[in-house]
Amino acid sequence: MNLAPILEKKQIHVCVPCRIDFGGTLDISTFYLPLAALKPATLNLALDMRTHVYLSAWEQGRIKISSKGFDTIDRSRGEKGWDGPMGLMFAVFEYFNVHGVHLHIESKSPVRSALGGSSCAAVAIIAAVYTALEKQINPEHIAWLAHYLEGAVAGVLCGVQDQAAAAFGGVNLWEWTFGHKSPEFVRCPVFDSHEKIEKLNRHLLVAYCGIPHESRDVNARWVSDFKSGRAYDAFERITRLTRQFAGALGSFSFKEAARLMNQETAVRCEMTPDVLDHTGIKLWYAAKSEGCGARFTGAGGGGCLWAIGEETDIDKLKTQWEKILDPIDGAMVLNAAIDPKGICVH
Repeated sequence: MNLAPILEKKQIHVCVPCRIDFGGTLDISTFYLPLAALKPATLNLALDMRTHVYLSAWEQGRIKISSKGFDTIDRSRGEKGWDGPMGLMFAVFEYFNVHGVHLHIESKSPVRSALGGSSCAAVAIIAAVYTALEKQINPEHIAWLAHYLEGAVAGVLCGVQDQAAAAFGGVNLWEWTFGHKSPEFVRCPVFDSHEKIEKLNRHLLVAYCGIPHESRDVNARWVSDFKSGRAYDAFERITRLTRQFAGALGSFSFKEAARLMNQETAVRCEMTPDVLDHTGIKLWYAAKSEGCGARFTGAGGGGCLWAIGEETDIDKLKTQWEKILDPIDGAMVLNAAIDPKGICVH
């Protein structure tokens, strides 16, 4: 379908949040199906560093994609292949069989920061196409469609927590299960009011290490070690720690939350020491020295870390983290807050 006539009348603008997380990897079916008896879940917190996508009219039969930090691509709808950095975006348009569109992406989070950026973009693009077609925005449907498209393009097992956070926003514990015919998630909000979410912001810290991450290698080793049995006990423990952490967070027990977070980080580091790079290790040790907890986001190996703790401890940790990150090009403590909203159509 040629979208140009629709987009000539009105540009489409959609944005979604990124996320920080605890208990990642459990959102991959390799893990949550064998561990089903333990009710595996992932906790994530949507952040207001949103990914914005804009759809505008372009030449019939062509698709143009532009994004800061990437080469602009303008190709015919007849060109195939989705193995480039914009492969997932082209796959979304291929799924809908649309053309005559210029997609522009603007992300407020650092590139390859392990905050779920590519998954966010896919969710936003799907929502934007549905908006152009005047179709209903169903967050759960969009999250699953983005998940399956990403897995198909990547050619590796992918989780669904990034897409869920982007679609719904807020602070949620996501239970991974299998329904009548397909995988399902159960969304369990950790807080029952925006006031509590706002209060939580004073107990969080997020930092970008300045080193882009690549999740496939770490994830591949976790999958391999879990399948072989070497990491089975570790992921059983991570499953339990995730639920305990969600409980501590929901009751504002920040000392306990910090203790549980450091336990989970230690389990991950024992399995894959390079899940924290040199800077990440410094940030983690600094967090522990101030009575806070810290862990990587996504699959680690660079990207971001986030910390939890009492407000006074977080304030002191921020000063320490800024000193550690100051000499590193591009590294910084991010100005981020929890975003209670998911998909927003402007």
